[in-house]
Amino acid sequence: MAQAHAFFDRLIGWIVQWPWWVASPVLIAGCCALVLPLHAVADRFAQRAVSGKSLFWRSLVARTRGPSRLGLLVVALALAVSTAPLTWEIRLVLNQVLLVAFVTLAGWTCATAIHIATVIYLRRFKLDAEDNLLARKHFTQMRILERAALTLVAIVTAAIALMTFEPVRQYGVSLLASAGAAGLILGLAMQPVLSNLVAGIQIAITQPIRIEDAIIVENEWGWVEEITATYVVVRLWDWRRLVLPLTYFIQKPFQNWTREGASLIGSVFLYVDHRAPIEAMRTELRRIAGASPLWDGNVVNLQVSDAREGVIELRMLVSARNAPQTWDLRCEVREKMIAFLQKEHPSALPRQRAEWVSPEPPHPDCRPAPGSESGNAAGFRGERPLRSDPRAAAA
Repeated sequence: MAQAHAFFDRLIGWIVQWPWWVASPVLIAGCCALVLPLHAVADRFAQRAVSGKSLFWRSLVARTRGPSRLGLLVVALALAVSTAPLTWEIRLVLNQVLLVAFVTLAGWTCATAIHIATVIYLRRFKLDAEDNLLARKHFTQMRILERAALTLVAIVTAAIALMTFEPVRQYGVSLLASAGAAGLILGLAMQPVLSNLVAGIQIAITQPIRIEDAIIVENEWGWVEEITATYVVVRLWDWRRLVLPLTYFIQKPFQNWTREGASLIGSVFLYVDHRAPIEAMRTELRRIAGASPLWDGNVVNLQVSDAREGVIELRMLVSARNAPQTWDLRCEVREKMIAFLQKEHPSALPRQRAEWVSPEPPHPDCRPAPGSESGNAAGFRGERPLRSDPRAAAA
């Protein structure tokens, strides 16, 4: 170790004897060339160490790769700048660059720490569980709060980095002091962004929607896939994505099928003949629900919900653990109930009734007179034909 230290001292002393415009770039490039391979070796060693562990440790190593590399570069450049024979002006410029790099490193480290803390907190919750209401609640809160914290860290980091430059700091102070009209215009222009930011905070606190909530919005059914700082991504049932602003879920109505729990009651309507065996169908519905793995064992019922001229309306209720299983159970009940009626009670299927009434024979007095072509008009009207009066003939 002492021999390596002495070797580096002799090497640096030899390089310093060169002209400053040659020695300085060589020292800076040499420090970078020394630090980057060392970081690559350490990173590879860390990846092998966590290769057999959980996804959390592998993602932790991947997340800290960038900040650790930047930190080593800042340290190496600081040593190179302090050793290189630089002029006073160039040294001030490089010190300013190092200061901005250090501020950026601090902000990056804070953002990484926030993400790691979020992941550690959410490790105990599982979204793939059947009853994942609590998990969806915490995932929604932490994701929105994480994005808000990252936005705040980015703003503070950029502000501190700009404040390290004296001209920019003075210009910013004078701009804030004298540009009231410009600030008002900027506030009006930023109104959509600010409204979405406030809506995100409201959603995180009140939680009208959560991650993986089943909702109906804009006449479309799907799941909440992602909640960002400005918009919400809804994964529709046919794999499309519906993107809506955060303010939509504060200002407009929508249906949330999993607000308090994932279980749902599905309804199936059938139209059958008035002679349908209601009790037999009710028993068959219980048998179908009991034999289905989709039924959660809570609700099963059949009622006559309406009676019309030609059919009666039956409403069958069954419950399942979540929205997709409810839809599949409804289809299964509908198919098997129709098959049951076709096989066991075909007379219960809807039909149209018509009655054919044969015409009555005409009265004997209403028959046409013999010899007439088609009978007089009185015969057509069912009236008795008139007879001639002999006194009228004599007159």
